[in-house]
Amino acid sequence: MYLENTAEILTQYLSLEKEQILQLLERPKYTNYGDVSFPCFTLAKELRKSPLIIAKELSERIQHPYFREVRNEGGYVNIYLQPGLIYNETILDVMSKQEKYGSSTVGEGKTVVIDFSSPNIAKPFSMGHLRSTVIGNSLGLLYEKNGYSTTKINYIGDWGTQFGKLMAAYEWWGNDEAIKEDPIRELLRLYVDFHEEAKEDPTLNDKGREWFKRLEDGDEKASKLWKWFRDLSLVEFNRIYDLLGVSFDYIQGESFYNDKMGKVVDELKEQKLLEESEGAHVVSLGDEMPPCLILKSDGATLYATRDLASVLYRKKEYKFDSAIYVVGQEQTLHFKQVKSVIKKMGYDWCEQFLHIPFGLILKDGKKMSTRKGKVVLLNEVLKEAISIARKNIEVKNPTLMNKEVTAEQVGVGAVLFHDLKHHRIHDFEFSLEDMLAFEGETGPYLQYTFARIQSLLEKGKFTFSKEVIPSDESDQLEVTKLIARFPLIVEKACEDHDPSLLARFLLDLAKEFNSYYHAVKIIDQSSFQTARLQFTYAVGVVLKEGLRLLGIGAPKRM
Repeated sequence: MYLENTAEILTQYLSLEKEQILQLLERPKYTNYGDVSFPCFTLAKELRKSPLIIAKELSERIQHPYFREVRNEGGYVNIYLQPGLIYNETILDVMSKQEKYGSSTVGEGKTVVIDFSSPNIAKPFSMGHLRSTVIGNSLGLLYEKNGYSTTKINYIGDWGTQFGKLMAAYEWWGNDEAIKEDPIRELLRLYVDFHEEAKEDPTLNDKGREWFKRLEDGDEKASKLWKWFRDLSLVEFNRIYDLLGVSFDYIQGESFYNDKMGKVVDELKEQKLLEESEGAHVVSLGDEMPPCLILKSDGATLYATRDLASVLYRKKEYKFDSAIYVVGQEQTLHFKQVKSVIKKMGYDWCEQFLHIPFGLILKDGKKMSTRKGKVVLLNEVLKEAISIARKNIEVKNPTLMNKEVTAEQVGVGAVLFHDLKHHRIHDFEFSLEDMLAFEGETGPYLQYTFARIQSLLEKGKFTFSKEVIPSDESDQLEVTKLIARFPLIVEKACEDHDPSLLARFLLDLAKEFNSYYHAVKIIDQSSFQTARLQFTYAVGVVLKEGLRLLGIGAPKRM
């Protein structure tokens, strides 16, 4: 709120709108440069003066009871706010709104369709699928926090030649008992073995294509196998989703759009957009990018055909204002092609189609590959994380109630936060050791800070009240400023489709609060205790809600 108030005051001195000023305001890197800074560089051309002169003149003119002091430093106007005013309005805002603090109505009346996770059936849920799942889930929560209505879809990979290859492998080497005992691991073994054998005998690939053709033609045996593989996979996927706390409104695999692709092809033909190229059918996209392949030479459809069918279906069915696809950055060209085809088809909503790319989790510097068997199973990572959390609880707090629930929250939270703290577009190396560290920039560190807050409130016999006890303790200022930034961070993380902005913010908040905790005796039976506990409670509200928006639980005790 203090940033909005500052921007409002500055409109009296600048020829800029409040929202423009708000976008320019910065948080100084060092506290001795003020509480908020306004850079004057964008005004230089308009005022025909150097930023240094503009900053000096502005700092001499600006006066307001809200500001304790205004100075210029280089091309910046550095503003020092009244600590008591910032504290009172910020804590009052948190206490009055509770978990709704940070919510906005910017998306009111708008619908966003979010396509995320999208694992392939008959393959294990690997660490490679984690990014789309946790980023997509967090974006859904952030959109809802900002007032949007969301429709969350899991577009599972349940169609294509790879399933023909799996059926061929099953026919030769399949063992029903082994599959029943450990379905996904055994199906993965068959899939990997097929590709190893196909290196020596490429004709095996023809057998795989034959099986998939049988599936497309509705062959009873192929259909029965496909449904069996699909059902086994969904049981495993749902178990992992439950553990991650992730849910969907719809599970619509590629097969869901089989009867919808014909209409897309017909529409492209009617608009004379479909061209023949070496026996296949494509949509030409000019010199900007390669043509978009719609039909193979044998008439088979491709990913682009299915994605066109999906977005047209979703626009009609859900009337979205945005359709976002949380898919790795290696698919960037594919989504650019699909978007260009939508535009060529004359749909003016093509800009509502958004690809949200993300980087890879690498193993030994390389992309994980299911085909080569170089894959880290998410289920095993989660088990290990929960096991380590359980051992830590036994050592540090053996009498803790609900140990297993807490171990799951901490272990799963460690895995999720390790992913979400990285900038969405960056690759990062898989490291079980880093992921499961319970100190430093980790999920457990944030959870522990929240649990510490709950312990303080309990020891201090804190009683909630919306009436804020005024305070102007300087030790609280940096934490208070961070709390006040929370609504802007929530909005920015949603706008940029990047939960790491929120994750990094929570780390800053926890670090500043823990510094405060070590510098100030919160429970001291003094006249300041109630105000300090109220302040501590407000920090807890923001930490818990921030973790929730990342899909992470906040145990009260650890």
